[in-house]
Amino acid sequence: MYTVPELEYNYDALEPYISGAIMELHHDKHHKAYVDKLNAALESHEEWQETELKELLSRLDEVPEEIRTAVRNNGGGHYNHSLFWKVLSPNGGGQPGGVLGDDIVAKYGSFDAFVEQFNAAALGLFGSGWVWLTPELDIVTSPNQDSPLMHGQPEPLMGLDVWEHAYYLDYKNKRDDYVKAWWNVVDWAFVSSRYGR
Repeated sequence: MYTVPELEYNYDALEPYISGAIMELHHDKHHKAYVDKLNAALESHEEWQETELKELLSRLDEVPEEIRTAVRNNGGGHYNHSLFWKVLSPNGGGQPGGVLGDDIVAKYGSFDAFVEQFNAAALGLFGSGWVWLTPELDIVTSPNQDSPLMHGQPEPLMGLDVWEHAYYLDYKNKRDDYVKAWWNVVDWAFVSSRYGR
């Protein structure tokens, strides 16, 4: 069955941008709840229990209808958060170098312009959801815990969680402050490793 991946850093390693209290709550409670509910949904469907998570989400239309919504919400939450933890690093921030950095500048005109558009997508997303950077370097959003994989798209390079549980303890209702702070912990080395050019 599915399990919550261990963090590669301490809960408080991302401070002052993301507090240890947020990380512990987000990882140990919210992410764990998605995994527990996903496993519970699959209990009566052994044929899906050994399916790799990316395949499960990309074949969502084949999942039995009575558990499809639970798999969508909780499987999406598991995938999205598993990627999110890897995008974060206490040694993050700055700008991407190499091919990824060059291609972002070529597409958006400057790194600052890219950040501005990404932030606008994050602040313009109604309710809860995610902002993604695709392998084509497009900025897209998805509601709730939807993943690009559910729509036949490739794995994103990175994603930003803009659910309130990701920031409310630290930033209250100020999503814009959270989004700005998040750039200080983006692990560009990890993101670049996912960029296949």
